Amino acid sequence: MHITLESDYAVRIVGCLSASGSRMDAKSVSEQTCVPLRFALKILRKLTTGGIVVSFKGKNGGYELARHNSEISLMDVIGAVEGKYHLSRCLSSDYECSRGMSGKCSYQKVFDDISAEVEKRLASCTFDMLK
Repeated sequence: MHITLESDYAVRIVGCLSASGSRMDAKSVSEQTCVPLRFALKILRKLTTGGIVVSFKGKNGGYELARHNSEISLMDVIGAVEGKYHLSRCLSSDYECSRGMSGKCSYQKVFDDISAEVEKRLASCTFDMLK
């Protein structure tokens, strides 16, 4: 199992902004993180909407972290681009179990417990810890 490419890129982008400590334009972020510019812009929009990043327009525009890096966790970043974390699709509120077992399956309970542990661990890891 692995996180999606989009989440991986989002973590790299926030890490880059965290290390920089200053405003950066999208092209520089793209180059420093090796994320294609179009994909970086898409992710930066999601991070902005999620309150992780602030964008500035104009000649001195660019992107910077919306909060101190000690206040931004891996879970915040992954959640901003992916939504709520679920180990299995059966934990999603819009999933309909083909066996009619939604909310009753023993596997679902185990997957839910594991998901909660992963979320807890990701939430405990902030970008100031990742320097």
